[in-house]
Amino acid sequence: MPNSPSSMLKPLGLLLAFCACAAAAQTYPSRQVRIVVPFAPGGGTDVAARVLAQKLTERVGQSFIVDNRPGASGIIGTELVAKSAPDGYTLLVGSQTVMAVVPAMYGKLNYDTVRDFVPVIRIIDTPTLIAVHPSLPVKSIKELIALAKARPGQLSFGGASGGTPHMFGELFKTLAQVDLLFVPYKGEGPAIIDAMGGQISMVFSNLPTVLPLAQSGKLRPLAVSSAQRVSGAPGIPTIAESGLPDYIANSWFGLYAPVATPREIVTKINTDATSALNAPEVKDRLAAQGMYVVANTPEQFAAFLKTEIPRWAKVVKDSGVKPQ
Repeated sequence: MPNSPSSMLKPLGLLLAFCACAAAAQTYPSRQVRIVVPFAPGGGTDVAARVLAQKLTERVGQSFIVDNRPGASGIIGTELVAKSAPDGYTLLVGSQTVMAVVPAMYGKLNYDTVRDFVPVIRIIDTPTLIAVHPSLPVKSIKELIALAKARPGQLSFGGASGGTPHMFGELFKTLAQVDLLFVPYKGEGPAIIDAMGGQISMVFSNLPTVLPLAQSGKLRPLAVSSAQRVSGAPGIPTIAESGLPDYIANSWFGLYAPVATPREIVTKINTDATSALNAPEVKDRLAAQGMYVVANTPEQFAAFLKTEIPRWAKVVKDSGVKPQ
């Protein structure tokens, strides 16, 4: 039976659509690209985005700009990208806080971080450092756990509710089976100031933020959260080697596009970003700040998220943290 005109048009339509996507990828980007950061300038997410944007601008020949859209624990900027045109010209740099913790805290949002985004590339990982006030009579993770068990609920840590310092502290509480008091702050900075002043016992802070204070003696470093010791501070042990072998956790920052962004464009962005991030000067600049380039494929990033998002959602559930 001869094919009907409509059945013959379907393959032709698919071919034309494929050709259109391929052509778009070949010319992409033909104008300015916006990288949305859902937090204020200065934090780890912002640093990662700006280093990447600068290098992409140099390598690709089109302008990549960072657009900070802070507010509502990252929800405002994240929703903006989720509802943007899927053409590769509006991208998001998100962390585990934005993509895993916030959805678990708030329950229902106007977007879904799995359904409404395409993972493009995991940009960097950065370890967390556990640091205590120098007056606290502990010099190791084992001693901290022993003291916390001897003084249940008396040792305190702080940070923004639901933020990285909070969640990493909650993970520590679960794995070490200790009772620590969480003190909520408007941000990581005020908590660090109070830790230096002795108002709280310790902080679980991104390495680039707190390492200089530890090196100057204002805080005492105990351990880092990565699987290996960090090159910038080889004398600080890992938490895993200090008595909690299951505690391996880094902050991570990744680049995302709105769902339905053509595969060819996602691949093009990934290729350009991989080249930019693997430039020696970029890797050295980030490593000096305690940030380590990952630069994996979209498939590898997606596989990572399948385990990482449920992991932090469970920490949120176990801790009982609520939006503030």
